[in-house]
Amino acid sequence: MDWLKPAGIIAVGAVFGANLRYFVSDWLARHQTASFPLGTLAVNTTGSFVLAFFLIWTTERVLSSPQWRLLIAVGFCGSYTTFSSYTFETFKMMEQGRLWDATLNFLANNTLCFLCALLGAVAARAL
Repeated sequence: MDWLKPAGIIAVGAVFGANLRYFVSDWLARHQTASFPLGTLAVNTTGSFVLAFFLIWTTERVLSSPQWRLLIAVGFCGSYTTFSSYTFETFKMMEQGRLWDATLNFLANNTLCFLCALLGAVAARAL
């Protein structure tokens, strides 16, 4: 039963991450007119920033318990970011003949998420 405590910590983070993902995506879907998956892009980029910031900050700047890593990095960020949604949405665009949208989605998610991870690391190191 040693796995029960880490699993519980991950589950708590996952509940918050999944719900925030739903609310961010839902809000953006209701406030945009384009068929582009902006909600997925938003959670992927902000999640990339949060994960990089948290991991750099807690390994290079402050001491934190391993439980925080489970809660934030594994639980929250793992359920908040939407890599599987992003890949499926890109696949569907290609399948529908929307090559430009698929290419834009691929490039935007990969480029912006990398830049947000870079910004998160820089921000954490600046503290």
